[in-house]
Amino acid sequence: MALAGRRDAPEPPDFGILKRLARDQLVYLLEQLPGKKDLFIEADLMSPLDRIANVSILKQHDVDKLYKVETRPAPGASDQFCFLVRPRVRTMRFIADVTCDEWSFYLLPLDEDIISMELPEFFRDYFLEGDHRWINPVARALQLLNSLYGPFGKTHGIGRCAKMSYELWRDLEEEGDGEGQGRKPEIGHVFLMDRDTDYVTALCSQVVYEGLVDDTFRIKCGSVDFGPDVTSSDKSIKVLLNSQDKVFSQIRNEHFSNVFGFLSQKSRNLQAQYDRRRGMDIKQMKDFVSQELKGLKQEHRLLSLHIGACESIMKKKTKQDFQETIKAEHSLLEGFDIRESTSFIEEHIDRQVSPVESLRLMCLLSITENGLIPKDYRSLKTQYLQSYGPEHLLTFHNLKRIGLLTEQAAGETLTAVESKVSKLVTDRAAGKITDAFNSLARKSNFRAISKKLGLIPRLDGEYDLKMPRDMAYVFGGAYVPLSCKIIEQVLERRGWQGLEEVVRLLNGNEFSVSDSAVEDNPAWDCQRVILAVFLGGCTFSEIAALRFLGKERGCKFIFLTTAITNSARMMEAMIEAKA
Repeated sequence: MALAGRRDAPEPPDFGILKRLARDQLVYLLEQLPGKKDLFIEADLMSPLDRIANVSILKQHDVDKLYKVETRPAPGASDQFCFLVRPRVRTMRFIADVTCDEWSFYLLPLDEDIISMELPEFFRDYFLEGDHRWINPVARALQLLNSLYGPFGKTHGIGRCAKMSYELWRDLEEEGDGEGQGRKPEIGHVFLMDRDTDYVTALCSQVVYEGLVDDTFRIKCGSVDFGPDVTSSDKSIKVLLNSQDKVFSQIRNEHFSNVFGFLSQKSRNLQAQYDRRRGMDIKQMKDFVSQELKGLKQEHRLLSLHIGACESIMKKKTKQDFQETIKAEHSLLEGFDIRESTSFIEEHIDRQVSPVESLRLMCLLSITENGLIPKDYRSLKTQYLQSYGPEHLLTFHNLKRIGLLTEQAAGETLTAVESKVSKLVTDRAAGKITDAFNSLARKSNFRAISKKLGLIPRLDGEYDLKMPRDMAYVFGGAYVPLSCKIIEQVLERRGWQGLEEVVRLLNGNEFSVSDSAVEDNPAWDCQRVILAVFLGGCTFSEIAALRFLGKERGCKFIFLTTAITNSARMMEAMIEAKA
């Protein structure tokens, strides 16, 4: 699919059916146990369950009491127990002698264009532990989407996990009855990407509004808890953040510097609408109260919350030297003032600002600099362990294994490493490259990839964040997200042709496959609907960047991710020293 400069992006498919399917199957399973029963739910399934079937629906089907799995039932509990758990060893110790059934709940729509599998552990399980158990749910999720909104015409991907998921999905399709073949699809293209294809983007501080809200307050399952510092009361409020929120939908993808101005203007417009009441007669006032007042009050409430959230973000970020951090990040991305940025990270560690933030900055330094020189690696590691505790030794081991924080081999220059990797990758006779060489390749290529794809915009004067010209706006004009640039390039070229050098630097495992049974009709809207699948997590910055690209090119991106992620979640998944 070539990305044309059309502005009329198609509407996304209706993902409400995914919720209805999950709810109907859950109700069916509950009805297999007639009579009163208590339901034990794993803690991290509570929020997703609430989005699928609330307490009143559960009560309608004879669920008496709800407990967390690790909680003992209260005296006088029901004779029948129902357990809703993921297949984890640690959970099974609470359960014995039970009849098992499967609730095929793979997909939770968080918004009209975002579907999450709510598997935050996928990142650590697969990329650190090498555990492949979640590949089956990914393949089954793709099979379900293909049956409902396909058949998908073209599938692209990069990464080992992406390739395995695709191959298992195709196997499942061959075993199935080819449901959906012959009908007009709603999604034309699929792009699967492993998180380790692009760690840099996930490590950068987010500066679009939705990303900042996630970094500051933690968006969980599509909603956020705003505390008293936001609500200006003694209560916390849980707010659902999606396109139904008229205020949020207009600022979610904006660079934070534009948000206050928008909210201020919105406040004035609302006030003007309220002021219209003054010259109204009785009939007009009655119509105003019955038709408009409720909507205005709701908008006013949301406006107050988002203004409060902005003020809270500003206070917290000012305290954390956010501007200095952003400056250091931009220097790392561009490859300038590295010594100065290293000193900034050392000071950050010495001041004990935050163990997670310090780790994030060290990882960003390592990846952009193709591994740390041994002297810097030892120095930063020693300072970190002295500041935050020796129990973090295992954390450094994890980060090294996954390729996030590595040490350059003594006396080995970047050119030497690159030429070694080049020989390995281009020599097809050598067969598959081992994990060790993959790790070596991963830590040596950001600068070369950045140059090849033009990830650092060259500017004459200031970057206009009010009227952005490319996806770099999501990082203040300093950097185009690598993951999004790859997707853009592959869709433009209808495959990986002309990107051989980039693929080599990304360790291969790329693929592009067309389904010959699907008619490739460019006039169909589905040809401009792309399902972007992120294995290991997707950030709100990447979502904002691809939404921008979709608007510019007249196409619609739908996001399927194993979970929403950010730099803190990635670091926490690697940390062994639990507080």
